[in-house]
Amino acid sequence: KDWVGRSPRAGMAANDDAEAFLMHHEKIQILWHSNTMKKVWAKRASVNIVDSHKEYLDEIPRIASPDYKPTTRDVLIARVRTTQVIMERYIIKGSEFEMYDVGGQRSERRKWIDCFDNVTAVIFVVALSEYDQMLSEAKRSNRMVEALELFRSVCNNRAFVNTSILLFLNKRDIFAEKIMYSDIAAQRPFCDYAGPTGDFDRGVFYFMQKFKDCLIDDEVNDAFIHVTCATDTSNMEFVLDSTSTIIKNENLKRSGFLGAD
Repeated sequence: KDWVGRSPRAGMAANDDAEAFLMHHEKIQILWHSNTMKKVWAKRASVNIVDSHKEYLDEIPRIASPDYKPTTRDVLIARVRTTQVIMERYIIKGSEFEMYDVGGQRSERRKWIDCFDNVTAVIFVVALSEYDQMLSEAKRSNRMVEALELFRSVCNNRAFVNTSILLFLNKRDIFAEKIMYSDIAAQRPFCDYAGPTGDFDRGVFYFMQKFKDCLIDDEVNDAFIHVTCATDTSNMEFVLDSTSTIIKNENLKRSGFLGAD
């Protein structure tokens, strides 16, 4: 049964959008494959287009088919802006973790204060691929610069003096693609980048060092920094497994049950 555009749970606006898509999907596909759109897509960073849209646009015939059902991949690459504090519980290797997802936008940060009590770890997620993008709420502010400044303030916040802070440099796949045509050194805040254009490892190391420079403690354990792809389930399984081990070991150290290195 063709349920696209007829889902009572989706709401009127989403259903209207779906029906409009079904009416015009063939024209959209022609436009998407045009040379003009390829040039426009290469400049998507200037208007903060969600990178995962490409995967949906590449799959227009499948999505427009009457028997379409979202795949796991379709769900993983979907983006919903976090506009409130969301709590989720996970069981990782037999241990229960309670995680609070907070919006990173400037307007959302005032809500963070209620989450600061009894925090055992902070996972700071930043998109590597946003080094050439501007904030939606402040068009002249570079997203990576904003992330660095926010990371510095979080690390030096008194509420997190005895809290493990883990850094996830996310969207490594998009970063690897983007550096082939968007030079890091061409961005004014990062003109000191001296590595070759398109060098993934040098680029990652450069930004990793930028974040390390935000810390007061110079002896930063690289085990607390992960280069991730949130839509790669095997990668995230490894990362979260490592993260849970780090958090538990750090808690044992603070409790005196495990000697410090």
